[in-house]
Amino acid sequence: MNMKKWGFLLSIIILLTSCQLPQQESLRFGLSTAPVSLDPRFATDAVSTRINRLLYRAIVDFDEKSLPIPNLATWELINPTQYRFYLSGEGRQFHDGTQLTTYDIKATYDFILDENNASPHRGSLTSIAQIKVLDTDTIDFILNKPDALFPGRLVVGIVPAALINNQHPFNKKPVGSGPFELVQWSQSSHLYLKRRRDGKVVEFLEIKDPVVRTLKLVRGEIDLLQNDLSPELVRWLTNRTEIKVTKVQGTNFTYLGFNLQDSITGQFVIREAIALAINREEIIHYVLGNAARPASSFLLPPTHWAGHPGLPSYPYNPDKARALLVKAGFTAKNPLKLSYKTSSNPFRIRVATVLQQQLASVGIDMDLRTYDWGTFYGDIKAGRFQTYSLSWVGIKMPDIFRYVFHSSAVPPSGANRGRLNDPKIDALIDKAEQATTLEEQATLYRELQVLLFKKLPYVPLWYEDHVLAIRQRVKGYTLAVDGNYDGLNIVTW
Repeated sequence: MNMKKWGFLLSIIILLTSCQLPQQESLRFGLSTAPVSLDPRFATDAVSTRINRLLYRAIVDFDEKSLPIPNLATWELINPTQYRFYLSGEGRQFHDGTQLTTYDIKATYDFILDENNASPHRGSLTSIAQIKVLDTDTIDFILNKPDALFPGRLVVGIVPAALINNQHPFNKKPVGSGPFELVQWSQSSHLYLKRRRDGKVVEFLEIKDPVVRTLKLVRGEIDLLQNDLSPELVRWLTNRTEIKVTKVQGTNFTYLGFNLQDSITGQFVIREAIALAINREEIIHYVLGNAARPASSFLLPPTHWAGHPGLPSYPYNPDKARALLVKAGFTAKNPLKLSYKTSSNPFRIRVATVLQQQLASVGIDMDLRTYDWGTFYGDIKAGRFQTYSLSWVGIKMPDIFRYVFHSSAVPPSGANRGRLNDPKIDALIDKAEQATTLEEQATLYRELQVLLFKKLPYVPLWYEDHVLAIRQRVKGYTLAVDGNYDGLNIVTW
């Protein structure tokens, strides 16, 4: 169905369903998925993490280059294995009226470090040897080894020590010191938060189907949508006078992954041919609706403090791709056959279909296999694939390279899903982590990205933009490069 017919059909549906609903006092935020947990010690999914930022304050935050900056506290390095943090005066009152002190910080991180509690954040904090409270405003973190990245690890929201001791259910009854507090969450699909400074209420509503979310926005049943919209829906909304659509460059990194233990995709010449056969600009324009930019660096965007803005990319060169395939022994009579796995998400299937067509044009016969998310993700972690595509979301810390590419990080110990095993890459990751300054680390991580470019365990595809669709009555909401919901702190309606 072409765009005009598709848009006309949506317009008819709107007219048939009902007239414009009256404006409500609350701001209604449409989500594709509901949050899983409102306990920052356990939350890992993107929606939960973004909503928890509204409910809780953390010790440290990040700037636009992903450098750590003070939030609840400032800090100084006492010696290579000792950081001292000083609480500031702002954001220190919990929603129950009690004061946030260093004892709450210690209790929060002691809980996470206790392996019996099974916090998913424990793995990034294992360098902590001891936490010492000096007074209600001063606290020391003593490490078992130097860690220049350490302040950036303290991003978990702080919860009250007294409630931890009483086993309070923060998951359903959050008590933080953030700009929002819980009003009601009786249904998992409908969450109410109140902005503390003025009492304004924001409703988060789970509406899984993107077309239904779009229709509800146009009808006035919801006020704001952020991401999880197809390019067709974005273009259609752009033409609606009652809706304002904006985009900002994002940092979510989409890539094509390979099984490096496979007899075919384990060959560099094959991976290089695939990289040269992909026309990323064409996919970005026609499939992504220009809501992305090509990626050349690995994982980190060029604007990240440890990113590599000068790293070259693999250009679209189908002739060279064909020549490399011939060199590897594949011809029109003996084409290269590959399997590609993806989820059953319709948009991801569309991207995969275009990749399939582009690879076919250079003589690669790609067998496209789609699965429900659980099966697909399970196969990727288990190494049951030749090629696949996924995205990394919200990366801040460059130690992600160990988690993704170090030989010790094969699942379940990490996310080295392609089973990369390269002593030079391992050694450079180790060396970067041992560097004592961020400047030295940045230099080493850029060297690492050059090695990865030459090894090609991934084909970097693109960084997806963040897209906001909002009703005209709503003013002042700003999009963040990591897709957080902090714009709700200042929005008016």
